[in-house]
This record gives sequence, structure tokens and C-alpha cells, in this order.
Amino acid sequence: MHQPVGFRDPAHPTHVCLLKKSLYGLKQAPRAWYMRFADYVATLGFTHSKSDYSLFIDQNGSDLAYLLLYVDYIILTASSDALRQSIMTSLSTEFAMKDLRSLSYFLGIDVTRHAGGLFLSQRKYSPEIIERAGMASCKPSPTPVDTKPKMSAHASTPYEDPSHYRSLAGALQYLTFARPDISYSVQQVCLFMYDPREEHMHALKRIVRYIQGTLDHGLHLYPSSTSSLISYTDADWGGCPDTRRSTSGYCVFLGDNLVSWYAKRQPTLSRSSAEAEYRGVANVVSESCWLHNLLLKLNCPIQKATLVYCDNVSAIYLYGNPINHQRTKHIELHIHFVREKVARGQVRVLHVPSRHQLADIFTKGLPLVLFIDLRDNLSIRRPPNSIAGVC
Repeated sequence: MHQPVGFRDPAHPTHVCLLKKSLYGLKQAPRAWYMRFADYVATLGFTHSKSDYSLFIDQNGSDLAYLLLYVDYIILTASSDALRQSIMTSLSTEFAMKDLRSLSYFLGIDVTRHAGGLFLSQRKYSPEIIERAGMASCKPSPTPVDTKPKMSAHASTPYEDPSHYRSLAGALQYLTFARPDISYSVQQVCLFMYDPREEHMHALKRIVRYIQGTLDHGLHLYPSSTSSLISYTDADWGGCPDTRRSTSGYCVFLGDNLVSWYAKRQPTLSRSSAEAEYRGVANVVSESCWLHNLLLKLNCPIQKATLVYCDNVSAIYLYGNPINHQRTKHIELHIHFVREKVARGQVRVLHVPSRHQLADIFTKGLPLVLFIDLRDNLSIRRPPNSIAGVC
């Protein structure tokens, strides 16, 4: 150890800081652990995926194994039980490990197998948020957000306990991992974590009441073809009352299963609804390219073009128009990016009626009937009857 620059004591040049309390690891500890683990699994034949550095792949002829690492949690799957056992034995000789058998719980997400596929939920984590909010006996809400215009940063009076607000908002962010239906509402309350107001807290409590009424809901994954990627993208133009920035949202399906979703305020101002929608198209095309590369490494290449559904006709015309109009030159990079993918046959941008635009649930508050319909189309439902009583 050395004295930090600017704090050197000339009278005691060899003195260093006295450690009073050790935190959970040092900043470089996760990287050091990753390199230690990666170097060892490389000796077993694994290589890390460039699309996701936490994913390691081992392919030797017909033998195939995937290993997913998150800190000291590992998910391992292989093409044969013998290969899986061999890898686990090798890892056990180098690291202290415990075999938890079939995947059932990972990073707060419950994984339940049933006759129709998999059911992902956060049934154990959701009540903790409700308890932390002090709303264990609250009445449920049918939707997580109302249909009123978006909230302002200067609405009402400041909330008396900003730390409590930030704690709940952060906890709700983690809940969106298996609950896409609250992505938009959580994104809205997280915009005001720096200076929460009473109105913002009321919106957060509405999300908690919605969770109270849908504790058993989760994401269903079914056996499905993996030969196509289908995505929906939408933007709520100029919805922010303070900055007039738009909110983008998209969802991506691999076959019939939802695999990626997004709800975020755009970083720049859009001068038209077509521009806002086109930025959303560029975002979902970028996500689709990443998924293409990841699936290629997983030996599940997508041969078909990705279908991108957008409900703005002007935005759809832009990708096929080779002439950049004066009003679109400031988004030229987005246009060229999407147009290049379309020209190569990797992407097709198609029109979808607003009534069937699934991405609407990620950009705005919806009436109850429409919200439930879109939520059901995203496969966010109750568990099957065979596992309804499983915690």
C-alpha cells in the first residue's frame, strides 16, 4: 500500500491508511474473480461469448455445454448428463461448489417446470417490497399506472423521505426482470429519484397495489420454434411535460416467447412523431442484431429476417426512401443503420394497427381492458393449475 497522492505525510513517508472496517470485497475483486474463473474454464475447453461475457460455451463435435456465471452463481446445461457431470467434477476440484440440482431459483427469480414449459416469477421477492413499503394490507389496483398525462418533476410538494422512495424504486426495478407489465410504470417513477414529490410517491404506491393484486403472475415460456425474431416498437412523442422528450418502448419475441423488452425516455428531443418512432425502430433493430449474434453462438442461427412492427406510417416510409430530407438529416445515422439492415435482408419494417401494437404497454398508461389484453399477449399470466399452489 502507498499513501494516496495529495495526502502524503512528509514526516511519515512510510505510513499507510489504517483499515477500520472491510467492505464486501474490493472494487477490483469481481474482475479478479472473473479472470480466475475464466482462465480455469478455458483449460476445460470453454470460450466466452463476445455477445455476453458472462456466458461460456464448450463445443466439441456433438458435445455442447453452456455455462452462465453471475458472481458466484452458476447455471450449467449440457447436451448430455455425462458431460454435465464431468464438467461439475472438474469445477469442484478447483472451486468450493454445491450442486443445487435442476434450476429452480436464480437471482430472486423462481423457475418452475410444468407440462407446458417454464414459469418465471418473483413470488418470494414481491411480498418483501410490499412489506418494505408498509402496505401489506393495501387494496389491489387493477393497473400499475393511470391514463393521465405523464408526471412533472415539479409537481406537488417534496416527499418527506427521499431515501425511502429511492429504496422502493430501486427494488421495483429488479422486479421488472420477470414482470414486463410494470416496466413503463417503474421507469416513470425512477425518473424522479433525485427529487421525489408526493405525486411521485402516490404513483409508486399504485404500482405496489398492483403487485399486491398480481402476486402470482409471472412470465410463461413455452416450447416454440426458434427460427424467427419478431419485435414491436412504439414511442410516445413529446410525452414528458418538462423536457418534451419521447418515451420509447419495444418487446422482442423469439418464436412465441418474450425474450427482451425496454422502456426508456429518449436522450434527445424529437421534432416529429415520425422521428421519435424511427429512433425506437433503430433501438429495437440494434437489440435484434445483438440477439442474432448471441443465438449464433448458441448454435441457433436465425435465417429469417427480423420483423419489426411499427404503427407510424411515416417512419416506415423513411427506411425505403433513399433521399434524406432536410428535416431528417439530424437522424441520418439512425436512418442509414436501419436502411442498411433492410437492404441486406436482415430486417423488415412493417406496419401494425395501433390496436395490435404490443409495445404500447411500454410507453403509456392504458385503459384496463386494453392493458389486460396486451399483458396476456406478453404471456404475463397466473401459473398453470398444476403449480398454482407452489411457492
